[in-house]
Amino acid sequence: MEKMYFLIWVLMGLIIMMMGLSVEGVGVNWGTQATHELKPDMVVQLMKENGIQKVKLFDADSSTMSALSGSGIEVMVAIPNNQLADMVDYDRAMQWVRKNVTSYSFNGGVTIKYVAVGNEPFLKSYNNSFLNVTLPALENIQNALNEAGLSSVKATVPLNADVYESPETNPVPSAGIFRPDLSDLMTQIVQFLNKNNAPFTVNIYPFLSLYGNDNFPFDYAFFDGAVNPINDNGILYTNVFDANFDTLVSALKSVGFGNMPILVGEVGWPTDGDKNANLGNALRFYNGLLPRLSSNKGTPLRPGYIEVYLFGLIDEDAKSIAPGNFERHWGIFKYDDCTALGYGSSCNNLDANGNASYAFNMYYQVQNQNDLACNFEGLAMITTQNISTPTCNFIIQINPSYSSYLRPSLVGLFLVTLSIIILL
Repeated sequence: MEKMYFLIWVLMGLIIMMMGLSVEGVGVNWGTQATHELKPDMVVQLMKENGIQKVKLFDADSSTMSALSGSGIEVMVAIPNNQLADMVDYDRAMQWVRKNVTSYSFNGGVTIKYVAVGNEPFLKSYNNSFLNVTLPALENIQNALNEAGLSSVKATVPLNADVYESPETNPVPSAGIFRPDLSDLMTQIVQFLNKNNAPFTVNIYPFLSLYGNDNFPFDYAFFDGAVNPINDNGILYTNVFDANFDTLVSALKSVGFGNMPILVGEVGWPTDGDKNANLGNALRFYNGLLPRLSSNKGTPLRPGYIEVYLFGLIDEDAKSIAPGNFERHWGIFKYDDCTALGYGSSCNNLDANGNASYAFNMYYQVQNQNDLACNFEGLAMITTQNISTPTCNFIIQINPSYSSYLRPSLVGLFLVTLSIIILL
């Protein structure tokens, strides 16, 4: 049987078709932590066919950059956290810029607009590992860009939303400040960004507010109205996205830069891996977010256009699940893996045989449907019968070399109807 690659169109096409939206300036994050990566040229074609004009990367992989060359897609290229220490050396920073920006900056090349210096380097889980290298790396990269005649390319640092907060004594957006332990460093970063006309980049995840706090009001994570909105001096906040964004606006104002451009580097909703991570909630979230972006409504403290990158384009089934099983399920297009068997997830309703079959099948698919990977001491067999349930899909995948034969599109639902699965 011809091996297939299981890829489901999940959200964006449905929303755009239903609502006829044209959301100017919305980009996507393109992560590549997957067991079966799509070829870069296929991903670029996927974006072009669906009108995606901006993409945010997490590295500067040469095959990805080559695929983007001539596409006209606006790119935020990135320096991973583990390279930040190298960028403290100005010569290394210049070398990086020459290799990953200058070499693609020609007519018909890659349209690079931003360089992301690290990704959420001040997360508490990093134990200050990048505290002393992020600002010097930012400065060196921007200065190297300027020296190379590429001052129109702006270096920025995508930051987690926990770098700012409102005090417990006055927990409203207008009281936003930078976290006390980061205040001096954040002020220096903001000053440098302002000097170079670069935006402040923040990742905002309403789902994580809900996931991390059982007492968090469920409706406040969405955009269709909360029962008990926050009243901030007469301004009513009915959703956590607006409140979070405006807390940042206030924090910037507190250090003298209240008008600094803000770019939302990541925002999205996972489709599996938790009781609140499912297609219904994801659709509800995007069904609220995208019309707001399309209308340029903005937030109470920052009305108007907001530049946003959705997270993410494709599920990444090789990502760490330390934050939660949902971490592999942020994609507009999705993979499946055994995290779907967890409590509250889409395959949680299978019986013991179903659980074993799902797990066996996942291993078989990750191994490129190698027959030797179906040797489970006689407990399993290869079949063409599809035993997917209405909520739980038994996936099929192909060797990455086959991916060039597929041309998925957000404007048409691509479903696999003939599967190779494993049954007890």
